[in-house]
Amino acid sequence: MTARQVVKLTANFERNLESIEQFLIDAQAAHAYDALLDELLEKVVPNLERFPGMGADLLARPARAIESVTAQEALRKKAGPARIRQYVMSHYLVLYAVTADAVYLLSIRHHRQLSFDLDAIWISESPSGKAQ
Repeated sequence: MTARQVVKLTANFERNLESIEQFLIDAQAAHAYDALLDELLEKVVPNLERFPGMGADLLARPARAIESVTAQEALRKKAGPARIRQYVMSHYLVLYAVTADAVYLLSIRHHRQLSFDLDAIWISESPSGKAQ
């Protein structure tokens, strides 16, 4: 039987949780934050303890733009021997690093936090670039 990995939260992950909590409060869905914490504690952490390699390898995706190539190179340099993986939840995306002795939860975002607010972009300008 394989030993379980220790799962640790990074300061950035904790800041992301605070941001999600505020995002859900603003969206009048504060109850969803409790559901998120339950899912993290009851499903995500136990899964990663047993199967740390279960998420997709983030850096295995082919880069399709020069900015992506540059970002991947920088991330590889920072990560060193750690493998950066992604765990897709129903409403969230978790990035985590796997090392020989631990799994580090790096970042979490609600899928709606990943999108652009196009309505806000065009409040003062039309898509043609002319002021309304």
